[in-house]
Amino acid sequence: MCLEFMSKIFSTEPTGKFLFLRYLSRTHLTKWLWVIFMVLVLGSTLSGCSPFYVMRAAYEEGKILWRREPIADFIERPDIAADTKEKLALVLAVREYAKNPLKLNVGRSYSTYSYVDRPDLTYILTAAPKTELKPYTWWFLVVGRVPYKGYFSREEAETAAEELRAEGYDTNVRTSAAFSTLGWFNDPLLGHLLKYDKVTLAEVVFHELFHSTLYVKGAGNFNESVANFVGGRAAIDFFRDKFGEGSAEHQRAVRNWEAELEFSGFIERFAGALTELYTRNIPYEDKLRLREAVFSQFKNEWADRLASRSTHRFRGFAYQPMNNAVIIHYLLYLRNLEIFESIYQAEGQNLVRTIAVIRDAVEKGGEPFEQVRGLIDKHKASS
Repeated sequence: MCLEFMSKIFSTEPTGKFLFLRYLSRTHLTKWLWVIFMVLVLGSTLSGCSPFYVMRAAYEEGKILWRREPIADFIERPDIAADTKEKLALVLAVREYAKNPLKLNVGRSYSTYSYVDRPDLTYILTAAPKTELKPYTWWFLVVGRVPYKGYFSREEAETAAEELRAEGYDTNVRTSAAFSTLGWFNDPLLGHLLKYDKVTLAEVVFHELFHSTLYVKGAGNFNESVANFVGGRAAIDFFRDKFGEGSAEHQRAVRNWEAELEFSGFIERFAGALTELYTRNIPYEDKLRLREAVFSQFKNEWADRLASRSTHRFRGFAYQPMNNAVIIHYLLYLRNLEIFESIYQAEGQNLVRTIAVIRDAVEKGGEPFEQVRGLIDKHKASS
């Protein structure tokens, strides 16, 4: 869900350039130009971030920000459907809850609404070697190395995926309905998000707002997993406080988080079996053959487990094509969720305290997951 704001190629349409220039006049021009200048200089020599890619990203982000309209004004329009008004009002309530009591860095993000004039917002490409669960990474100036790259058309994403497949990588292309500019700009609510139910919508907004609160450069797995934890747990607390313990929304948020934890444990066990295979001293061709058996084993196991649970959030996993890039995608958002959950329980199920101790731990430097594991060891030692 966190797509860097530097994402894809430059549009030469005169209207596009005019729109971008109009947008510049309405933003902090100096900061924007400095970022573009630095990325253009470095992007000309570094493969992950070409000048054309950056300018397209600037253009697309400019369109989104130019179209922003305050949600408080938008919901007063008589032509807006009641369901849409309800969800927009919910977003305003979510951002206020994120600000207080959760103390997230909200700024003015998600106080505005912006429509997007294409079926899907972005297409996210992940890749991995065929016999190694190690993500292919791209380098970006502001965020460092990340294990995915965003595109603004499926054709461009599939073309890039085909190039990587030709080099021997597994690939996966998926859509994303939201991304964060990590606090550089006041992110609007994008129209695509209104297709989600209220609970999922709240989870996404909490997730994206957390990226502006804590983001460790070059630690994509950690950033997405901890934001996923905060999104799930914050939604539970929010709907409990808004609609009451045991309300339909609260119960759904609880079920969603329980599903995340269950699938997190399963996908990590799946990854462990693949890693054991890939590290064996056997021919490459044997690894390719045997991995298909592992894929089949775990897909069948998951299908059997959910045979009578038709509403489970990850039910579709057992029926999708499988390769290492697909596993990498799920690990990106679901790695080590039980660590964050353990800290949450150790902190008396207080999400504010949990966020604070995690933030303090990772800001000391070092590998962030290891820093967070250290918190569990401290709790065990003191109990």
